[in-house]
Amino acid sequence: MTDWSLRLARAGDAESFHAVEEDAATLLHEEPSLQGIPVPPSTSPADYCKLIARGHCLTAHADDEVIGFAAAGPLKRELHLNEISVRRAFQGKGIGAALLEALAIDAHNSGFRAITLNTYRDIPWNGPFYARHGFVEVENFEGRPHLAESLEGAVALGMPRERRCAMIRYLP
Repeated sequence: MTDWSLRLARAGDAESFHAVEEDAATLLHEEPSLQGIPVPPSTSPADYCKLIARGHCLTAHADDEVIGFAAAGPLKRELHLNEISVRRAFQGKGIGAALLEALAIDAHNSGFRAITLNTYRDIPWNGPFYARHGFVEVENFEGRPHLAESLEGAVALGMPRERRCAMIRYLP
């Protein structure tokens, strides 16, 4: 197994975030249950640069190679996870779980009350993965319009509403 570690993301990681997301997204293209359903475009390096500048993005790296990341931004008293991706060659090694736990520690230490996200509820490396890490589905979007907007945005891109969900992990 390759040694890897986590660190706070740097502006220079934005290009690599985009490349890692593109690599990881090939899983969605190969998922039989998503055949015919569009996969949203990857986030641009410029948009990742803006998220990184907000101070709550993490990079997983092996030597000088970015192999995974968690890109999150603050929304009031919550941190919203925009994307978490790990290069396919490095998946199944606990990197995604480590990124989530490190993000939770950062969020807690920064005074956030929760982490939110939107995902597929039924794809194993989406909803079930997050549930194993303390996330629960959000039923009521009151006070969290960003989750409703994100859901509507996914539906507008052609993703099936019944398979999408918003999730939250409350922090101690």
